[in-house]
Parts: sequence; structure tokens; C-alpha cells
Amino acid sequence: MRHAHFLGGSYNLCFKVLVGPALFFAVMLGTSGVLTASEPPAGFPERLFTDHFDREEADPAIEQPGQNWGTNSRSRAQGVKQVFLRDGAMFIKMADVADHGVSVTQDVAFDDVVIRLRFKLGEGDDLGINIADMQEKSVHAGHICMPRIRLGGLELRDLKTGRMRLDVRERSKAKTLTDEDKQLIAAKETRIPLDLTADAWHDLEIRIVGDTMTVSIDGTTAGSFSSPGIDHPTKGRIRLAVNREAWVDDIEIFGKAS
Repeated sequence: MRHAHFLGGSYNLCFKVLVGPALFFAVMLGTSGVLTASEPPAGFPERLFTDHFDREEADPAIEQPGQNWGTNSRSRAQGVKQVFLRDGAMFIKMADVADHGVSVTQDVAFDDVVIRLRFKLGEGDDLGINIADMQEKSVHAGHICMPRIRLGGLELRDLKTGRMRLDVRERSKAKTLTDEDKQLIAAKETRIPLDLTADAWHDLEIRIVGDTMTVSIDGTTAGSFSSPGIDHPTKGRIRLAVNREAWVDDIEIFGKAS
């Protein structure tokens, strides 16, 4: 029996059935002894995706995240394995030969959304939940918005109208950013201090409604940010973005009724 943690409490997981990426039903035995079901958040009844990583790799030498997850290990890390299934969770570690942070992708379509997961970071680690639309050509690589978490701080970014807007990114790469560009980038993101315990599991909830992104950690609101790019209507991919190491588990994505 696996011990599982979700926003709002800890449970002993006694039964679960997963039918495809969109349909999940879980029955958990709480400390009260009463069987309870995992419930969608209010206003977000449609379960779009769930993964608890309760599976094993057929060949530990090969990257096999399963459940339609993709990675950039072949293109950016010379094929070196960077994503591992361990102890019922996903462990992500950037390879020494990589020329870019690890990107672990899942294609799922939504507008307003609630994303829940658990994460664990060590000293110096970070985890971004990058939200993208690969059909949006006004930005680099579909970047729309992202919260990035470190033990000591949270960043909330509107990437679409900020640093990933094509013209701004090109000037940044060329080191020719104007003062106006720098002011624009600063206005499109915010930083909030955190004091998270290292090497411990934490609950994360990302809630996007309209142009506002709100992040809660361990059941407490950590920060909120409003900017026009966050309201992009056709978000179609999440990327788990890691520049060193991170653990991730119990991912759930909820949308509004179709």
C-alpha cells in the first residue's frame, strides 16, 4: 500500500483505476477510516490528465516516462537519460552533457486550468511549470506563461508578452535589449520570497483564471500575478522545466466544463 499526499491531507492509497489520460477514479482510506474520492476543484469539473507514476521502466537504461510524456534528452542531451521513474515518482536530472535545461512535456489542451502536483527540491534546484501553445508563432517555442519554484523564491512570468516575445528574445540573445525592453520584461513577471524545506515533498497548485495566475504551496497562497499573456485562450502543452534536479509526483490537471 502506497502512502500518498494530496492538497488537503495525507491518505493511504488502497485502490485506483486509470482509464486513459483523461479519466481517473481513486478511493482513499483517510485517517478517519472513511473512504473518500479525489475531487476536482470547485468550478473545474473536467479532469484532463492524471499521472501518479505507479509504474516501472521496462529497461532502466532507457528513458521511458510513459503516459505520453515527451522529453528533450535526444535533442539537447545527446540522448543521455534525464528522466527516471523511481519509488512511484518521476525524478528529473539534467545531464552533464546537456546544453539546455530538461523539458518533460505533456500535450493537454485548456484555457483556464487548475494544475496540482507534488514536488521535491534540493539546495540549488528549481522546477518550472511552463505552459505553452506550440501553434502560437508570436513567441519562441510556444512559451505562454510559467511559475518557477526554488526553495527560496517563486517567479511568476507572462512569457507571451514578455521575455519570450520574438522580437524581445532576439534582442536579448544579441545583447541589444533597450531600456524599454528591460522595463517591459520587468513588468511581465514578479518574484516572491519562499522558505521551503529542502528534500521534502511539497504540494503545489497552479490556478489560471483569465489573465491571473495564482500559486499555492502546501495549502497556502504563495503568490498571484496578472498580465495579458496569461489569458492566452489555447494553451496546449505543459513542460516540467528543470535546470538541475527535481522530483515530481501526483500530477492532476482540471479544466472547466466543455
